[in-house]
Amino acid sequence: MDRLHRLREHIAARPTLNTTYRLTVAMVGTIVLVLGVVAIPYPGPGWLIVFAGLGILASEFAWAHRTLHGVRTRYDRFMAWFSRQSWVVRGAGALGTGVVVLTTLWLLGTFGLVGGWAGLEYSWMDSPL
Repeated sequence: MDRLHRLREHIAARPTLNTTYRLTVAMVGTIVLVLGVVAIPYPGPGWLIVFAGLGILASEFAWAHRTLHGVRTRYDRFMAWFSRQSWVVRGAGALGTGVVVLTTLWLLGTFGLVGGWAGLEYSWMDSPL
């Protein structure tokens, strides 16, 4: 860690290099964060990607550090609440997630694309966009 701190101090001592570094961190962190937000409703590590993006941004920006802490706290609190709910509420959450996933896949034209591979040509499979 000491080596990383020395490297960061070396970068910070040079204004142009420091600005370039901070802009690079901002761009990479924002891209990872946006990908995570898009991935949230899908099966997989959507929230993990969101936290990774915020972590990247938090390495350089105080607002991102505060946001990461707040989002993590709210996420943990919601998941604890959700796990205590009845099967009806958890089932409704799963059903709602399924609807969001299927709707976005339909809007993106995935059904029409995959259906075309299988020789299924139904008009409802085509995206309205």
